Amino acid sequence: MQKTVAVLGGGIGGLSACFHLSKSHQVSKIVLLEGDGRFGGWLSSTRREDGAVFEHGPRGIRPAGAVGRNTLNMVEELGLESEVLPVTYNHVASKNRYLYVGGQLHKMPSGLGGVLRTVPPFSRPLVQSGLKEILISRGKEEDESVHSFVSRRLGTELADIAIDSLCRGVFAGDCRKLSVSIILGMLLGPGPGPDVPPSTLTKRAAQENWAQWSLKRGLQNLPEALEERMRNGGRVEVHKDTPVMGLSTNGTGWEIQLEVGTIKADHIIAALPAKALASALLTAAQPLSQQLREIATVTVAVVNLEYEGSVLPVTGFGHLVPSSEDRGLLGVVYDSVPFPQHNRTGGPTTRLTVMMGGAWFQEVFGNPEEVTEQLLLDRATQAVTSHLGVTTLPIWSVVALLKDCIPQYYLGHWKRLENMRQYIRDHNLPLSLAGSSYDGVSVNDVIFSGRSAAEDLVGKV
Repeated sequence: MQKTVAVLGGGIGGLSACFHLSKSHQVSKIVLLEGDGRFGGWLSSTRREDGAVFEHGPRGIRPAGAVGRNTLNMVEELGLESEVLPVTYNHVASKNRYLYVGGQLHKMPSGLGGVLRTVPPFSRPLVQSGLKEILISRGKEEDESVHSFVSRRLGTELADIAIDSLCRGVFAGDCRKLSVSIILGMLLGPGPGPDVPPSTLTKRAAQENWAQWSLKRGLQNLPEALEERMRNGGRVEVHKDTPVMGLSTNGTGWEIQLEVGTIKADHIIAALPAKALASALLTAAQPLSQQLREIATVTVAVVNLEYEGSVLPVTGFGHLVPSSEDRGLLGVVYDSVPFPQHNRTGGPTTRLTVMMGGAWFQEVFGNPEEVTEQLLLDRATQAVTSHLGVTTLPIWSVVALLKDCIPQYYLGHWKRLENMRQYIRDHNLPLSLAGSSYDGVSVNDVIFSGRSAAEDLVGKV
């Protein structure tokens, strides 16, 4: 029986851990510690009085695979089913995705036709690349970059354009540094994975063929509902504005130093960014801290823009930009296409989100601490003008600078993870690792990591 479990970090991973812990009677006390003034981490939405909703972090969530079902099960348990906004696979936002290459938009091939035909910007059919893949055997290296793997097996053109763009869109990362194991999951889709029994909502998602979904009040509604559940359930002691200053262990439990006073805990679930956990560990578990510090992150500028009228020359989910075209500009999401329900009431508008920086932030924009919002806003509106031919200025905008928001799983990431968990076992540290730094950066992965940490501790609930 665990007496007191402290969950560090009130982002979606920490909230998920608390949600699952609070269902178990194996724990007598659960304490959630969040350093910031709000819960939900990168899940952050602006709701305007005229009904418009803007996402500053993740937007649509995919229902696919065990981790996707797990999130929808949680949505149903929280009573949010009526809030869900689904986008099906036959919706134009699912069918049409673009690449901006050579100064123009190209529709990405979807379905069999695109794979068999030669579609610009590619000079030969993708299926030919696929056949070449089978002929070239795996490299000698233990781990390999995404770019190297794809160039060797599918040709450099596909690696330089499509895979480069995809890694920028998903990880804001550089496919020349990211480990190939991340994209196998991305391209092949989630495997059957752990056993997650379907709820009414997941069955509906499968029947209706959902490609992604959001919530009427924006994705921030999910952490809000979880926080409300924690506060009303009486099992979780919830603290925000409570940064962890240090952790020390005597081998059996932890002493958690706060700005004022300390808390004792028998076990910690750390759902903090890896670097934040490393800093908190101070002198405890030095080799672990060292490895945690090696997990890199990138900074992304997210610029929400709203234009009067319908200004898009094409319709679809959005477009990605390969690094060879524009290093600083990762892509543009046409938010109004998948989620028109988030437009304001009244006359038609177009909501777009421009994503910038990532692995190229420093090189293009300089130090994130010094960059001005005006510079980022100007860069975003220029991109909308040059890529989409929009000549009017936005009627509303907001710039969010998400510092160190996406962990980068570089070469050797999985080995490092194995070493860290081995160290924790060997030293009997009452510590579990959760959050985006370890086993996946998607919202679904992070929610599942919180659940796994909780269940590893108290068993399946």
